[in-house]
Amino acid sequence: MTTYADALAYLDGHSNYDVTGRINSPTLERMRTLVAAMGDPQTAYPVIHVTGTNGKGSTSQMITRLLMAHGLSVGTYTSPHLERLNERISRNGEPISDEDFAEQVAAVADLEVITGVRPSYFEAVTCAAFRWFADVAVDVAVVEVGLLGRWDATNVCDAQVAVITNIGMDHTEYAGPTTVHIATEKAGIIKPGSAVVIGETDPELAAIFVSAGGAAHFVRGEDFDVVENQLALGGRLVDLRTPTTVYPDVFVPLHGRHQGDNAAVALTAVEAFFAAPVPEELLQEGFAEVVMPGRFEVMGHQPLVVVDGAHNPAGADTCASVFFEDFDPEGRRVLVVGCLQGRDPAEMLAALRADEFDVVVTCTAPSARGLPAAALTAAARELGCDEVVERPTVEAAIDHALAGAAAEDAILVTGSLYVVGNARPHLRTVLR
Repeated sequence: MTTYADALAYLDGHSNYDVTGRINSPTLERMRTLVAAMGDPQTAYPVIHVTGTNGKGSTSQMITRLLMAHGLSVGTYTSPHLERLNERISRNGEPISDEDFAEQVAAVADLEVITGVRPSYFEAVTCAAFRWFADVAVDVAVVEVGLLGRWDATNVCDAQVAVITNIGMDHTEYAGPTTVHIATEKAGIIKPGSAVVIGETDPELAAIFVSAGGAAHFVRGEDFDVVENQLALGGRLVDLRTPTTVYPDVFVPLHGRHQGDNAAVALTAVEAFFAAPVPEELLQEGFAEVVMPGRFEVMGHQPLVVVDGAHNPAGADTCASVFFEDFDPEGRRVLVVGCLQGRDPAEMLAALRADEFDVVVTCTAPSARGLPAAALTAAARELGCDEVVERPTVEAAIDHALAGAAAEDAILVTGSLYVVGNARPHLRTVLR
């Protein structure tokens, strides 16, 4: 195997949760065997391990930028991707090249033959990331959990800092039926030597992470918090309190009050990593560089066009709050929405406040697990939405929304990262 296309074809031949919605039996044995055969590359650098129901991606990017501001070489592993698989594996914000990606996947393929262990798609990509980070000698890796925590492929690493953003009802087919069960699974990333940063504020859930072990614990609302969180042009202006310092007037260039919460978690994680406060100039520099494609990303103006990868009810609720409260559009409001199977369409649409939009355009998410647009259409009409239009694809739904939009109108595209992943290149073309 020598080409990028070969690497993608190899991965496509392996079981993929993103396609099937099913995971192999919960075990880390396949990963342990494969990384051991590689020489355990995940131990070659310290790891900040990030889990949580929502906010993992934004928090991981904030941590990455703060570490980069300190002059470190930072590897970042996230999932899923929006447009290209390379996005999942980056160094200092730059995705892995096609050539390097092909080389790393080829090494995994060779080990599959040698060990007889057949990894899943996600396990193979995780191995490739760990190996590449070791090859390019990153100073630290920021690793986002793919699913829950305890049995996630990333959990062969030994977190110097374990981060929990928040806990909500998601992936209950694997860790239900309550948030206590979900928190218990996510607590599995905590290792004896970990500094644990807990963004969840429910005392019962926070206690689960404290009792799971770790060398030190920092709990939001007790040890750190957001003191002030104000709307600003292009993002939020926040005052952050950490275990060591109060940082006033920190600009976070992301939309939504929740990004202030993520910033507090990220900053505390970086303080825990260095066991020291972050110099104010490095704090401002790091946050200024944060970008989060597909998370309340403004793609166009007049009409306003925003894409957001909210894919569960908690994320949808946050998405709607940002849209209606931070942006407060003056004209007609148009929702373009597609979801994955396994989501309750009525619950998702209610969380998105679909009945407060003037038009709802439904589509089928571009995934083997895409929920048929007809199911969303029926749920939207049951919810009492004024005008509901059904289109077969994301592109067709966006074209319909744009065709009827005036300059003062606002269009929100959401419901799944798959929807956003298709929307972004199409919007770049049609909004030129």
